Amino acid sequence: MQINPGAAEFPHRQIADQLRARVRAGDWAPGERLPSIPAIAEMFGVAKQTVQRAIDQLRVEGVLITKPGSGTYVRGTRRRLNRLSRGRYGGHRGYHADLAARYRQQLVQVGRAPAPPEVADAFGVRDGTELIVRRHLVRTEDAPVEVGASWFRVSDAAGTSLERMEAFGRPLYQEAEEAIGRRYVSATDQISARQPTREEAELLQIRPDTPVLHLLHVAYDAQHRPIEVAQATWPGPMTTLTERYQVPAPTPDPDPDPGLVLG
Repeated sequence: MQINPGAAEFPHRQIADQLRARVRAGDWAPGERLPSIPAIAEMFGVAKQTVQRAIDQLRVEGVLITKPGSGTYVRGTRRRLNRLSRGRYGGHRGYHADLAARYRQQLVQVGRAPAPPEVADAFGVRDGTELIVRRHLVRTEDAPVEVGASWFRVSDAAGTSLERMEAFGRPLYQEAEEAIGRRYVSATDQISARQPTREEAELLQIRPDTPVLHLLHVAYDAQHRPIEVAQATWPGPMTTLTERYQVPAPTPDPDPDPGLVLG
């Protein structure tokens, strides 16, 4: 392994490219530990700080993971999630079977709390308005992959099952429909990328400089009144959001324009 001092690309990016290529080629398998930073620096003939920058780049990309006091390892496969509105509600208004099989959702808190700005905006209320919130953590077998919360108006959900610290044997939206008496008819999803809060980084077990994907999901009734505002946050480098859909077939023009016809 070597770098080209005369290349326009920075040395740490050249190193990152070569390490990434070796991972893709299978030279290091998922979960396998890489050589130490001093050892890699010696291989390339560069300073340790240069290698550290390359490792940091690949860590943020989700290729590598650093375990304090242990070393740097190849991360396993990217976690593929389908948590947009269609996936959340499934094909027949029930559990999304694929998600239920792969992920375990743990309810961590239920109670009343002031609405954060994005939730307040979605409900059309003032920042800090008291709402009912249900917070959760989603895990795979080896790691947490999502922190989230579902918010409801106090006037809608006070005294119902939605305000109790209990898990339901059915999707949350079905419980909410029965408790509130309004049916979910449409939903919007807004996804953004940002840095995690300190709490999110701790819960997701990621470094504070690792970007996250954040979903704001708003579900409406037939009168387009919001019933539920849900938030979900995932480690960006380890998450792929997938939406599958059909592309409409072309249809013939019922009234084609023949152009200018001279008689």
